[in-house]
Amino acid sequence: MKKDKLYLFTFTSLLFIVYLVGYYSMNYLIDVNTEQLLEIQMESSKREAKEFSYMISSQLNNGVPEKDVINNIQKSIENTDNETGFICMFDWSGKEICHPNLERVGKYATPEESFISTINDDATSKDFYYYLKNKKEGGGIRTFSEESRESEIIYVYPVKNTDWIVAAHANTKKIKELISELKNKFIIVYAITGTLIVILSFFTVRLIGSSYENRLELKNEELSDEVLSLSKLNHDLVNYKTKIKSDESINSTENESSDKHRILTYSKNELLPLLIEQIAYIYTENTITYVVSLDGKKSTSNSSLDELYNSLNKTLFFRANRQNILSINAIDKIIRYGNSQLKIDVLPKTDADIIISKNKAAEFKAWLNK
Repeated sequence: MKKDKLYLFTFTSLLFIVYLVGYYSMNYLIDVNTEQLLEIQMESSKREAKEFSYMISSQLNNGVPEKDVINNIQKSIENTDNETGFICMFDWSGKEICHPNLERVGKYATPEESFISTINDDATSKDFYYYLKNKKEGGGIRTFSEESRESEIIYVYPVKNTDWIVAAHANTKKIKELISELKNKFIIVYAITGTLIVILSFFTVRLIGSSYENRLELKNEELSDEVLSLSKLNHDLVNYKTKIKSDESINSTENESSDKHRILTYSKNELLPLLIEQIAYIYTENTITYVVSLDGKKSTSNSSLDELYNSLNKTLFFRANRQNILSINAIDKIIRYGNSQLKIDVLPKTDADIIISKNKAAEFKAWLNK
């Protein structure tokens, strides 16, 4: 149940993060792409207005009558107002001379008509986009009283040696439709990719999580086995100590090699006979053999570790390693150490760790199980 809640929380978090980041990144991409679209539209319209102006001026200079020029222009631009951009022409009084919509020919462009930019090229695509979104002035754009208009003049250019002006229109309705279509495409694409990212991330997290959980469970099982093994060892240690204390005939065991009850040790210049039962542990350091009693007193011996071990009761003492001989009475706790090794805590405490190797661990367990 806890895992299901964790996976649900993970899925919800991924979903929230992906779509939150996606919301802002998508809006940014839409703005960037829209500005690029409008930039292309504005540059194209400006170029078209200039080309029409040069063409009209050239025809007039070649002696083509004004009426024929107007007719040619009108035929070339009819019904182009359905496109994202189109051209019209009016005179300095504002009267429409040519327009894609024949109903507009002969009418006047009032001061409320849209002059977003002038010949000074002071409007940018950002200004135009800002106007399309907010219908507010900005940059080269001024306010308009007729908000329902479907086109705006974004550039004007005079025809040389005439009172005619070529105006480049932007079909705001069509442009808004293009922007809306672009936005919808971005939303669809991001919704699909975002969902795929979330789902794939979720299953990846779940797959990794499951793999980790399996390894963790295996480790826990191994750890449980180790804990049980150590618990059994410590339990055997207690039982063994009890058995030794209650066994009155311990000195007559099969492994006993002599009837020796004490060893001779030295403390400075003093000879100290030490009862076998009083020995806690024996160790070597810098070729010197030290004998530590249960009360913490330390003395030395002239015998080697091997000689001492051969003379000790194997029921009471165990050769832990090359440096240490342990008495059962000194062992306080058995701890797992490294790779299947055992660390022995003794009383009285010792500065050096007493480690039983992996190879000796089985022998030590068997000794405790006697």
